[in-house]
Amino acid sequence: MSRAVLRNGFWLGFYALILWAWWMMFTMSRAMDLDWIGRPGPMGQAMAAMDPRMDMYMPMAEFGPLFWMWAIMMAAMMLPTLVPTLRSYDDLIRSANGTRAGWLGVLSGYFAVWVGFAALITAVQLALLFGGVVDMLGIPKSTFLSGALMIAVGAFQFTRAKEVCHGVCHAPMSYFLGHWKTGFTGGLRMGLGLGAFCVGCCWGFMALGFVGGVMSLLWMGIATFFMVLEKLPQIGHAITRPLGFALIAGGALLLIYPFAYGG
Repeated sequence: MSRAVLRNGFWLGFYALILWAWWMMFTMSRAMDLDWIGRPGPMGQAMAAMDPRMDMYMPMAEFGPLFWMWAIMMAAMMLPTLVPTLRSYDDLIRSANGTRAGWLGVLSGYFAVWVGFAALITAVQLALLFGGVVDMLGIPKSTFLSGALMIAVGAFQFTRAKEVCHGVCHAPMSYFLGHWKTGFTGGLRMGLGLGAFCVGCCWGFMALGFVGGVMSLLWMGIATFFMVLEKLPQIGHAITRPLGFALIAGGALLLIYPFAYGG
């Protein structure tokens, strides 16, 4: 098998995984009677009103099914942001001693970190659910949470932590050159490091799912779009702070004018 065919096969498999994840999220959303914005229909409204302490099996109130949903969501939203990183490693396969096993290692390490984050945010959602802050569909019951979260995530865009983490995500080649390891194990270690910086950079966009509902396909699409833009070499640094201003302004609007949110 030629190197070009092998390379194309790996990339096709990668994109197929992303498409599968988005299809799964669409299927889950429809099963919960949600439209693409995340608004529930009659069955969804009944589900949202359920008490998570009821003595019956409710997947959205159980760690396992909820974690599975968040893990698939990580694949749908975060794997597209890895494209520049994998392309950089691809260049090192041709110009240095990178390998396809190492490429898979980078992908595996990166995704493993985000699956770990999925476990964390699953625990957060369950705490918010049983604390009466969000409903069964992950939709907040108060505009205060939505506004405060948007302001917090917007303010994070101006922090040193965001700058450092974004710098690594924005220039993965520099990270590879400074932490180079060969083979699958080496790629896995680099993927874990890159994944940790990526979580540090993008955790806020994922947390914003609690603003409009974690199963809103509209939110997923917008968040993925902006996270991809932040990783692009040409414009990544230029949009970080404008996004921060926009989030702070949007959060302030929700706090000052609740009716703009429908509350």
